[in-house]
Amino acid sequence: MNLPPFHLAFPVHDLAAAREFWGGVMGCTEGRSSEDWCDFDFYGHQIVAHQAPAAVAKVAGAHNEVDGHDVPVPHFGLVLAMQDWRELAERLRGAGVTFEIEPHIRFEGQAGEQATMFFRDPSGNAVEIKAMADPERLFARD
Repeated sequence: MNLPPFHLAFPVHDLAAAREFWGGVMGCTEGRSSEDWCDFDFYGHQIVAHQAPAAVAKVAGAHNEVDGHDVPVPHFGLVLAMQDWRELAERLRGAGVTFEIEPHIRFEGQAGEQATMFFRDPSGNAVEIKAMADPERLFARD
């Protein structure tokens, strides 16, 4: 599947903390930046951390139940290959990242079986990283 890169801008309370997390912990290469924002290469997609402390304070604390877990809303993330997902989970554990939902397999035995994990960046933005047991079934329904 050849997809165009997506672009996502999100608020952060501290650009230095965002650089440390997204660049250091997540391993995203930094692109263009200014005093108020910074681009990152998020596995080929462009995400932009914008210094906006007032917006960070408004990050929603809502959750929806999905397969027995309280999934934070809103959130953003990626669907990686399974090996890349495992490696990232270990890197995050090694960096001491606190998981909102620990890495695990959900929807076992169903069309949408997937590995998933949820965590937050230093500004509280919820991130989900998942990997499909069968990548061809990303949009499949039972």
